[in-house]
Amino acid sequence: MNRIKLYNGKLILEDSIEQGSILIENGKILGVEKKEVDFPDAWEIDAKGKYISPGFIDIHVHGGNNHDFMDATEESFLEIASFHAKHGTTSMMPTSLTADKKGILNTLDVYESARSNNKSGSRFIGLHLEGPYFSMNQRGAQDPQYIRDPDPAEYMEILNHSHSIKRWSIAPEKKGALALGKILENKGIIASMAHTDALYEEAVEAMHHGFTLLTHFYSAMSSVTRKNAMRFAGVVEAGYLHDELFVEIIADGVHLPAPLLQLILKIKGREKTILITDAMRGAGMPEGPSILGNKTTGIPVILENGVAKLIDRTAFAGSIATANQLIKNIVILGGASLVDAIYMITKTPAKLLGLEHEIGSLKKGMHADVVLMDANYNITHTFIQGKQLL
Repeated sequence: MNRIKLYNGKLILEDSIEQGSILIENGKILGVEKKEVDFPDAWEIDAKGKYISPGFIDIHVHGGNNHDFMDATEESFLEIASFHAKHGTTSMMPTSLTADKKGILNTLDVYESARSNNKSGSRFIGLHLEGPYFSMNQRGAQDPQYIRDPDPAEYMEILNHSHSIKRWSIAPEKKGALALGKILENKGIIASMAHTDALYEEAVEAMHHGFTLLTHFYSAMSSVTRKNAMRFAGVVEAGYLHDELFVEIIADGVHLPAPLLQLILKIKGREKTILITDAMRGAGMPEGPSILGNKTTGIPVILENGVAKLIDRTAFAGSIATANQLIKNIVILGGASLVDAIYMITKTPAKLLGLEHEIGSLKKGMHADVVLMDANYNITHTFIQGKQLL
């Protein structure tokens, strides 16, 4: 319907929670009301005291419900979008894994077709390329056979192949990475430090070459190291010392323990901290064997104890969290208020992407991306541009 009224709910606003209603017309928020108002000819939905929140924005997600974006099929893209919409994600950045050039280009092509046919899932807001220009030492679960230095001929072909690339995660110490960072900055693409052994000074130099974000903060990232008697700061310390850097965190309750979640929030705060799932195909699946990446050529992993791990248990292989679980964990483990938790998965990522005037908050004129959530963080309704998907 063109007109919808969500009433009798707790509105999660940017700085408070207020009892009220949301009025939706033609896919946009027409009003945010703190008192009862008439809205003739509207479909009325009683929130029954549940929270009414802006839709969640996941800027780093690989898969879910036994699908991965590296499967490079339209079916996989759409199934992942549908799965995460049921958990409150209304906008997402499909994320690749380290691969050969053909695999990356194929993923780009499928993204374009899937975006056109995505009618019942989280809206695609641009591609995130994770790799292949990484530190071998900090590769984590990334396939080592594809890790390499930036090649201008290769990355320019990739950039020219699609205008949907909105973010690229790179180890800034790799030969040629700084030049790529500048190119990305000039194209309005977010350059992010990831899977990196960079020292603090190299991270600062990367900032001067357009890098503004730290990918899955702490994970596959250098911190204080010692060489002989000397100690050297790393990328983690750069993230703390430079207020302008955004950090994204996997608040699945496994990748980062409670003290680190609390430390990040104490230093970086909600304005520079973004919650991400980093979910792989195992999200929504039972524990047991799984595959990271392409279903036929990917890396075998095991799902256990709430996370994906390499078979030898030497590294995590991605999260199996959903967005609503991140909110629960950052509140319970990180000590965040619910208002701040929602802010970090709505307004902060929207600001990073330059979309804060379209999505990320409950305000008049914004896209009607809205979710209803109960006191146990379960999502009961999901609306994307006013269309109910759940």
